[in-house]
Amino acid sequence: MKYYAIIVAGGSGNRMQTETPKQFLLLNNLPVLMHTIKAFAQSDAQPKILLVLNTDQQGYWKRLCEEFNFRIPHEIIDGGNERFHSVKNALHFITEDCFVAIHDAVRPLVSKQLIDNCFNQAELKGNVIAAVQSSDSVRMLREDKTSALKRDEIYLVQTPQTFSINVLKEAYQQDFASFFTDDASVVESIGQNINIVEGERNNIKITFPIDLELAELLLKR
Repeated sequence: MKYYAIIVAGGSGNRMQTETPKQFLLLNNLPVLMHTIKAFAQSDAQPKILLVLNTDQQGYWKRLCEEFNFRIPHEIIDGGNERFHSVKNALHFITEDCFVAIHDAVRPLVSKQLIDNCFNQAELKGNVIAAVQSSDSVRMLREDKTSALKRDEIYLVQTPQTFSINVLKEAYQQDFASFFTDDASVVESIGQNINIVEGERNNIKITFPIDLELAELLLKR
């Protein structure tokens, strides 16, 4: 079976309180995005890597690759206005039967074990997403009233999210909707049941400055 990885890197640095987009910030002396690509390149699946970048960031990325002598093969795809459109652009480049893992560029600590498990389980079940069970109590706020939810029924969704290419292409023929917050929500909207595999607590998303500090500590460990 053929494997692809779509790494979505369209984020800005707004919540990081920095002008540099978070995927380009240094983590252990290497840009965050390079850690993410390395994780997929080191997996047993050896997927073809499609990196989705905003067009105005592509020149900067190429300069970073030269500066850090980064030579892992990957194809650069133009990003869209929303994550949905970025993934859709990447899907146009895939013309063979395969399984596709879609991953946030700013989850650089994903392990090769999780990547390979997602590919393996997707082959068995048709799709899987990585997620971890909530360790906190959870409440829902609706119309100024809060209510407790059952913690053991709440999962915090991560990436990779892995699907067969045929299902993805069907799902991404839809028009964009605001409730499409990840690829699973897009696929679910065409009637597909979404399967969960156990994610990793270390598979954090770099969103706020404290996340970068935590990632540094985890890498040093």
